[in-house]
Amino acid sequence: MRNNDLKWYTADLHIHTCLSPCADWAMSPIKIVEKSRKKGIDIIAICDHNSAENAEAVINAGKKKGLCVLPGMEICSREEVHILSIFERLEQAVAMQEYVYSHLEGVNNPEVWGYQVVADENDKVIYENPKLLIGATTLGLGKIADMINLLDGISIAAHIDRRTFGIISQLGFIPIDLQIDGVEISSHITVEEALEKIPDIGNKPCFASSDAHFPDDIGKANTRFFIMEPAFAEIRLAIQKKKGRRMEA
Repeated sequence: MRNNDLKWYTADLHIHTCLSPCADWAMSPIKIVEKSRKKGIDIIAICDHNSAENAEAVINAGKKKGLCVLPGMEICSREEVHILSIFERLEQAVAMQEYVYSHLEGVNNPEVWGYQVVADENDKVIYENPKLLIGATTLGLGKIADMINLLDGISIAAHIDRRTFGIISQLGFIPIDLQIDGVEISSHITVEEALEKIPDIGNKPCFASSDAHFPDDIGKANTRFFIMEPAFAEIRLAIQKKKGRRMEA
């Protein structure tokens, strides 16, 4: 393969659906795919709070429009740190979900926290998830990262520049023994500003993502990958800076 076989692809690896209690019904599978394509995005990852139940629907809707959709979750640790887990295959995300569900307590009150809608690829409502998805799991951050790695996923510390639910705001530092693949910044800060304000980032790959809960937020922040095709394996190579692949936020 030659370097001129590689090209830039745009990715937003942190998008919520109507399953997340803080997201709008407008974040249905079809609407997410349509807005992503309209914004010129090639790859997205579905990362609902503590669940991957809408990932398959968005994957199937994405196939119809030529959009690469990766299954994932935004998991809340017992320290109330959010970490993204992104996978190549749906069964890996489902296995991660089963692990998280076994350590997630509480029942959702939709009048307080919002509705948690599971939908199919045609935007038909299947049911409402009763679990307290907005809550924290009883899992420590290290345990979550270890399981993501065991399932061969990509682990990213979410929105590290935020004052809530970020690893810096919650812990004050990034543990040196925490095995994660990178860190995520929001649209409110640049990589250069993040490196200056958060020295703990060090040499960790830095992703920019929208954390979209509403359609207009999709692609508000994104990461570009210089890869051969929009695919999980190619993103992994870009993170590792192998075979000419690279990334920039």
